[in-house]
Amino acid sequence: MADLSNKSPSIQRPTSRPGANMRLIDALQYRLPLAGLVSILHRVSGLLMFFLLPFIVWLFDTSVTSEVSYDAFRSAFVAGIGFVPGFVIKLVALSLIWAYLHHAVAGLRHLWMDATHSVTLQQGRSSAVATFAISIVLTLALGAKLFGLF
Repeated sequence: MADLSNKSPSIQRPTSRPGANMRLIDALQYRLPLAGLVSILHRVSGLLMFFLLPFIVWLFDTSVTSEVSYDAFRSAFVAGIGFVPGFVIKLVALSLIWAYLHHAVAGLRHLWMDATHSVTLQQGRSSAVATFAISIVLTLALGAKLFGLF
């Protein structure tokens, strides 16, 4: 085994890595470009879908089991579940709609960037704007349907 106690005076090692003592609140002060924000929201939407997976399974199971359970499913969005009002259930469902749509569109954006290998800074910005626009417009359209606007 090599003896590591013999340190040469010509080799200076840093006492800590740059950014090793950075806290999360410090990281939130940075201004990210739009493409960086889309990338972070892609991760956030994936985590949101993962943690709300039991709710998704309940939604699916309740909606397809029988006519009676489907009626209970529909009443959950109107009357709520227990002490949770129906409006909150709709907001959770709307957040799931956004998470799925944003994750899917941002995933397609990443696949496109990986497949073409020709992404410039301008293409990254324009695809990030398109990702935001498509996911927000689709979320608003499905949210309008969810809240009974049409």
